[in-house]
Amino acid sequence: MSEVATAQDSTWQDYVRKVREKKDSSFAEQWASFERIFAGRQAVDGPPLVWQPNGQVERSNLRVLMREIGVNSYAEIHRWSVTNRVAFWSRTVERLGIVLARPPENVLDLSNGGIKDPHWFAGAELNIVDSCFTASPDQPAVISASEGDLAGAVTTYGELERLVNQIANGLLERGWRRKEAVALYMPMTLECVACYLAVIRAGLRVVSIADSFSPEEVARRCEIGKARAIVTVDSYQRDGGTIDLYARVQQAGVTNAIVISKGTGNTVLREGDLSFGDLLSSCDTFESVTCVPQEPINILFSSGTTGNPKAIPWTHLTPIKSAMDGHFHQDIHSDDVVAWPTNIGWMMGPWLIFAALINNATMALFEGAPHSQAFTRFVGEVGVTILGVVPSLVRAWRAKDLIDQDNWSRVRLFSSTGEPSNREDSLWLMSCTGYEAPIIEYLGGTEIGGGHLTGTVVQPASPSTFTTPALGVDVVLLDQVGENVKIGSIGELFLVPPSIGLSQRLLNRDHEQVYYAGCPCGPQGEVLRRHGDDIGRLAQGFFRAHGRADDTMNLGGIKVSSLEIERVVERHEAVYDAAAVGVQEKGEGPERLVVFVTLRKHLARTQLRQEVRARIGTELNPLFRLHDLVTVDALPRTASNKLMRRKLRARYTEWE
Repeated sequence: MSEVATAQDSTWQDYVRKVREKKDSSFAEQWASFERIFAGRQAVDGPPLVWQPNGQVERSNLRVLMREIGVNSYAEIHRWSVTNRVAFWSRTVERLGIVLARPPENVLDLSNGGIKDPHWFAGAELNIVDSCFTASPDQPAVISASEGDLAGAVTTYGELERLVNQIANGLLERGWRRKEAVALYMPMTLECVACYLAVIRAGLRVVSIADSFSPEEVARRCEIGKARAIVTVDSYQRDGGTIDLYARVQQAGVTNAIVISKGTGNTVLREGDLSFGDLLSSCDTFESVTCVPQEPINILFSSGTTGNPKAIPWTHLTPIKSAMDGHFHQDIHSDDVVAWPTNIGWMMGPWLIFAALINNATMALFEGAPHSQAFTRFVGEVGVTILGVVPSLVRAWRAKDLIDQDNWSRVRLFSSTGEPSNREDSLWLMSCTGYEAPIIEYLGGTEIGGGHLTGTVVQPASPSTFTTPALGVDVVLLDQVGENVKIGSIGELFLVPPSIGLSQRLLNRDHEQVYYAGCPCGPQGEVLRRHGDDIGRLAQGFFRAHGRADDTMNLGGIKVSSLEIERVVERHEAVYDAAAVGVQEKGEGPERLVVFVTLRKHLARTQLRQEVRARIGTELNPLFRLHDLVTVDALPRTASNKLMRRKLRARYTEWE
């Protein structure tokens, strides 16, 4: 790094100290100072360093591991974790206190499936839920609040486990058998967490469905996951309105519903359905059903390029990856309060459960709209120390000026995931803690149980960038001709297996075809695994996300296939053909949905846009916001008739 860049970074730190002392400068002034201080920064110097490791470094889980191994830099500890996989994962399991009913005969067995289908912890037996209850029974496990009640009801680990056991007993008492599937379709609440853990503890499987999905999508996921029953709520309040989930379940034609009463309590159940209260057993002890580590516990869904969601089984091993990331990268300790606006239908819902509870921390759950004043007040009221965010959510908080800096004094770390962020919004979020709290950018996916690129509290941070591959995972960036991506260029990210967390089966797809077929070899001849993220390599070891390399996009933190959107749009009577793309503003930040259409018959653009927006919200997800609709004479296609979405994306960016 040049002397000029070093001076810039130092000047910024001096400026931040003055901001903390005065506490009266506006963010507009701070952003202007940022642009002035870092003006003319050369690409070779890497991005601006706006946060430097502080007092929390020596206490960090990562620094403790580094001292144990005898290394001084993150680069060294990461290299150790991917070149000594058996030692790394063995130590991780020990540090996390993973409870094994039977110890393994071998930590990593490659004799049958090889690197693509490894056998981790061969001979072991466990139920991962047991590892969620190693904290003191009196320690807070969950703090619950809602839009109408921010007081924060506390549930201890002992109370949560008793509720989990009542549900597990109730399921078995009513005839559920091992390996059968139960769908969860509800907001992220105490009852949701308890049901999730109970299903797994009883030897059953969870089918995760986001509460924003339409009846059609609920039916499709229940069918793919072979759910025998569905647990839902009658209704709940969000953003001042009422969401009737039980009505959607009935519209979906899904039978055997277990209904939690959140509304008036006057809901009339269909014949064959059951109230949550009637499910609960009087017995609050339960001996977990143990099994081999590879047995599925949770069916999650991730959009692919076929228009149908990929059904990805998480096993008893996957939560170890989630908890490891939380331990070392989000630096979760037992005295932390962790909040992450998410849903049981997206991987960050199960991730939060395991990352918080296995690390003996407290989850803070808010029932309602996270883009509200109520949520930002909740963060301060319950003393959240680690706050997960989605870039679109940060932008909403900023636009509405919803954060009281004094109320967020206990937040020591942010973590951002779901979609690419942009520098200005990220810097604004850091300013809400006087630049004390770093943002751990976190990128990965459902099929790996956590992140592949991330940050740490032992490295300097720059807005909207990643500092490193995650521990235990190695990555390769390749350009379109299979060469290593040079600094300043963008390429597709590939994973270097094996690692705990990487999926090894799909319910409705050929796993080999999806993740390995046609992949190039790595620079040293390594087997590579496809993941689908476009990543820019920056100087000084930094990375930046540029969305998806395949035909999927992230909209508000939700991954969706272009084909899923196009299928809905093309059902409009005026539309002949459609192409959906995600575009970034100025090459960074969240993707915005733009739909190109050719028409069967003329319709006013304003009317068509309104009707298409309504269809997407009703038939797919109301969180998918249409940014723009463009009418064209023809869509660009290859000789084999494949849509050239990248060309459309580039064309729209040029227009802007």
